[in-house]
Amino acid sequence: VAIVPNVKTKIEEYRKNGELIIFTKDTHQKDYLSTSEGKKLPVEHCIEGSEGWEISRELEVKDSKVICKPNFGWLGWNQLGIDFENMDIEIVGLCTDICVISNALILKTQYPDIEITVDSSCCAGVTPQTHEAALSAMKMCQINVI
Repeated sequence: VAIVPNVKTKIEEYRKNGELIIFTKDTHQKDYLSTSEGKKLPVEHCIEGSEGWEISRELEVKDSKVICKPNFGWLGWNQLGIDFENMDIEIVGLCTDICVISNALILKTQYPDIEITVDSSCCAGVTPQTHEAALSAMKMCQINVI
């Protein structure tokens, strides 16, 4: 909740410049607790169709791509038909220490020569300590953290 105003401002800035905005939605099913992830992270969250699965009502989603991903990181970036190799990418969102770091590292692996930036003021982790640890790990992997 605390990062929503910063994320909203960031989205508005990118929209003014005609930039592409992609939302990823952690997407789980009602059997989540019986999955491999659910056994290691036994907190039901982002159950498809639930309020917690939806993107905050305060954020503008129209004209954006929305990806429903079944786990931490999404492996389909290169299937979107987007020329990521000729652009810079900025990542914001939840959870710094799970989804943000996973997607940042996947993108950096798939496109090693692009600039990837994570805005820490627009991210939140499970705990402040794991948020900071994720930011440090991303810095070590040549991801810009601002």
